[in-house]
Amino acid sequence: MNSFFLLFTTLSGHGVKQNTQNSYPGVKAEEWGTFLHCKNQIFSDFQEIRREIEAETHRGSGDNKGISPEPIYVKIFSPKVLNLTLVDLPGITKVPVGDQPEDIETQVQEMILSFISNPNSLILAVSPANSDLATSDALKLAREVDPDGRRTLLVVSKLDLMDAGTDALEVLLGRVIPVRLGIIGVVNRSQHDINTQKSLSDSVKDEQVFLQRHYPSLVSRAGSRYLAKTLSRLLMHHIRDCLPDLKTRVTVLTAQFQARLKSYGQPVEDHSATLLQIVTKFASDYCNTIEGTARYIQTTELCGGARMCYIFHETFGRTLQSIDPLGGLTELDILTAIRNATGPRPALFVPEVSFELLVKRQIKRLEEPSLRCVELVHEELQRIIQHCSSFSTQELLRFPKLHDSIVEVVTGLLRKRLPITNEMVHNLVAIELAYINTKHPDFTDAAQVSASVNSQQAEALDGGKRWKNEKVVDEKAPPAGFGSPSRSQAINLLDTAVPVSRKLSVREQRDCEVIQRLIKCYFLIVRKSIQDSVPKTVMHFLVNYVKEHLQSELVGQLYKQTLLQDLLIESQDTAQQRTEVAQMLEALKKASNIISEIRETHLW
Repeated sequence: MNSFFLLFTTLSGHGVKQNTQNSYPGVKAEEWGTFLHCKNQIFSDFQEIRREIEAETHRGSGDNKGISPEPIYVKIFSPKVLNLTLVDLPGITKVPVGDQPEDIETQVQEMILSFISNPNSLILAVSPANSDLATSDALKLAREVDPDGRRTLLVVSKLDLMDAGTDALEVLLGRVIPVRLGIIGVVNRSQHDINTQKSLSDSVKDEQVFLQRHYPSLVSRAGSRYLAKTLSRLLMHHIRDCLPDLKTRVTVLTAQFQARLKSYGQPVEDHSATLLQIVTKFASDYCNTIEGTARYIQTTELCGGARMCYIFHETFGRTLQSIDPLGGLTELDILTAIRNATGPRPALFVPEVSFELLVKRQIKRLEEPSLRCVELVHEELQRIIQHCSSFSTQELLRFPKLHDSIVEVVTGLLRKRLPITNEMVHNLVAIELAYINTKHPDFTDAAQVSASVNSQQAEALDGGKRWKNEKVVDEKAPPAGFGSPSRSQAINLLDTAVPVSRKLSVREQRDCEVIQRLIKCYFLIVRKSIQDSVPKTVMHFLVNYVKEHLQSELVGQLYKQTLLQDLLIESQDTAQQRTEVAQMLEALKKASNIISEIRETHLW
């Protein structure tokens, strides 16, 4: 037994009378139809419509009873029919035949449920009169999605095919299975009537004669004409109940499609003005992203100027703070530098040359993180290009070539400024290396060390004998790693850091501490200066320069008469999408007007 569902949706303003002739002014026929898959083609012969439905069914489902979830959309224009949308759903197939899949029953049920689950619809459940309603699959599925029966109407067909001596009076009166919206009996055309092309008007007349003869008490509440009027009335009442939700939905959709239409823009008329407008908008959005005043602000990650601030004060700052002023510098390196600075003569005091030599070595370590800071800011400036393209300047999506050209120009500008900025940062470190300012106001340890040295010099004059004895001891027992008994030891001293294998003397320990103290103090002064100067250099030579020259660079590179036509060619899909969105907006406006009219319509 096959049961059919007919779904009447309320999303097209059904029940409101419209002059359909105005939709197609070129059509002269009183009745005609159109198919969605046959755009701009009018079918005035309903036999052609029937053949097109069969042909499209074969194209989508094959010739051997296959199925397809894709619906066939057909629009019928006639003064003899009601304004409503009808979805003809298949009956449930229990056993697959032909090309039908093994799970045909499950597929059909899922297809039916996907339609009848829509709360803004009426369900027309059709069951034959010569079967038991208790086993009706149509009613079973309808009650699953509409347990209260507020939108389900039962139609009992094939009243003329019941066994002799039986009738469907008890069923039609609702005494077997009550249905809230009612039960209506109809008599359809037989297969013989269809084959002989019996007209619908003759079928309706014969239906009335049959009902008058067999169901005289229900003749006014049965038949196809009464079904049509009942459906129209129920549909209008259902629309009224759904109006608030429908109105809200139409309003939301209208706002969404207006935003989409705005994003597609208008067709280009003045190429020069359009190009200047897009370039100016992009440059403005780019600069605003750096300044933090952009309309579209990221909430998931730092971007633009905020990320640069993080790079300057967190990434770069922490990297510099993590550098040990004495990192990679051993006591052996310090003592070796002191010895090398004195030449062939033994030193009574710590030479300044050794301090300068060692502190320059430590300052040089600040150059690599400084250049890395420039690289990170450069990468962020590159990311801002994509950010502006994706979020700020939607019109760029219309013109792929213009988008690619803008990206290329900005990337080229950044690439041109990068080596200049790197050179300036390199010069900052080179400037610090060029002159070790021991008179720097913050270099307070120098004065303290100087006073300590003077004190040590006085002690040396008063206690010369003690120093002499110490010297004799040192000569008798040359420290490991500093004596030069052979040429191989001297080469080893210069090529390989030999670990100290003895305890340093008091004087050696004092000299190392002096140099370490001076290096640490001066290194911290230079590190503070580099930490302050590098961000300023990057902002001046890279970020601010790009901000100030971005628009002029874009205009100079792109605003050329030979390029205007080529750059402002829309993508293939943009024009089509703009047309479709405009048509949808027009349909939504009509739907809104229909809803307003329905509010004022008297519901009988």
